[in-house]
Formats: sequence, structure tokens, C-alpha cells
Amino acid sequence: QVQLVESGGGLVQTGESLRLSCAASGSILRINAMGWYRQAPGNQRELVAAITSGGTTNYADSVKGRFTISRDNAKNTVYLQMNSLKPEDTAVYYCNTKVVRVALWVESDYWGQGTQVTVSS
Repeated sequence: QVQLVESGGGLVQTGESLRLSCAASGSILRINAMGWYRQAPGNQRELVAAITSGGTTNYADSVKGRFTISRDNAKNTVYLQMNSLKPEDTAVYYCNTKVVRVALWVESDYWGQGTQVTVSS
């Protein structure tokens, strides 16, 4: 199996920063894309940022210029540096990884447990 452990959420004020981390472990042969999603109360889960195994990134328009996604392939870890946070960034943030497991040779989606980010005005 594959486990994802997230960390780094919390309560901050407008304009402050947070860094989220998500470490994957288990029977991993290869991790393809990794990403962060968020879900605010009453809203659908939305993509925040994603990064391919080669380092190509993609961001939601609402976070471009403020958030940076990165990954450490040696540690199977993805990060989300969030700067200039706004109240509208308040949500539960989930990491997502597309993993090819050992001996299965099929890519599957795995999700973290979610971490709360709250930005006060």
C-alpha cells in the first residue's frame, strides 16, 4: 500500500506564509505527478498546483505568483510554499500523488488526509 502524510497547516493572518509538506511511503515503484488540492466549506475540491516528475508545474490562476510547488524525488515528498495568504485561501488542503506501485505497473491516485489552512483577516 501507499501512505501519504501531510503537515504544515495552521492559522495565520493575511499576508503571512505557510509551507505544506506531503511525504509518500510504501510499495512505490515510481511517482508520476504530484499535486495539491483544496476544499472550502460548500465548495468543490479544486486543483491548486501540480508538478510532474520532470518538474513541470501548473497553478490555479488564483494562486499564481503567490504559491510555489516543488518536490524532492529522493524523499517522495511534495511541498507547497504559500506566500501572501488571503482569507479566500482558507480551506482543507489535500495532497495527491499518482503512484505506480511495485509489481502492479498501474498508476493509481492516492490522497493525503488533509490539513487545515485558515487565514484570518
